[in-house]
Amino acid sequence: MAIIKPKDQRVAVLIDAQNLYHCARNLYQARVNFGAIVKEVTQGRKLVGAIAYVISTESGEEKNFFQALGKMGIEAKTKDLQIFAGGAKKADWDVGLAIDAIRLAPKIHALVIASGDGDFIPLVEYLHSEYGIEVEVASFGKATSGKLKEAADNFLDLGTNPRKFLIRNTRPQK
Repeated sequence: MAIIKPKDQRVAVLIDAQNLYHCARNLYQARVNFGAIVKEVTQGRKLVGAIAYVISTESGEEKNFFQALGKMGIEAKTKDLQIFAGGAKKADWDVGLAIDAIRLAPKIHALVIASGDGDFIPLVEYLHSEYGIEVEVASFGKATSGKLKEAADNFLDLGTNPRKFLIRNTRPQK
């Protein structure tokens, strides 16, 4: 049963692009349809902003992806991939996403976090207690923290409708 959302409700959507990308690739051998996700989670409410947190690589091959996000009305915030001396790589935006959520909190009624990362549980709890904001989570259920699902006011399992939220790879795998 779908939950009816008030049309005058102001909502922001913050997308952990790396998290969703890797879930879609590993679970479904597909890419994420970010535009469909934003459309689904806003459900006609007033969209204050949609931000995707993405990683830039040295090759720059993701520029087309960033442009595509912009055409969908999704702001892309980029951060360079960190490569350490031993070859280890780090690419996450958890703190940046959390800071933006707190900055947006006074301007919104609801926040959608598009990620299955359990690291966001303290953020969800903080937004509830300090701002009374409704926090929704949209992610692939098979790869989402159970405690994050419990902490959220609503959970949208993107894996229940793969045709809507995924883009099948049309090129043969190398």
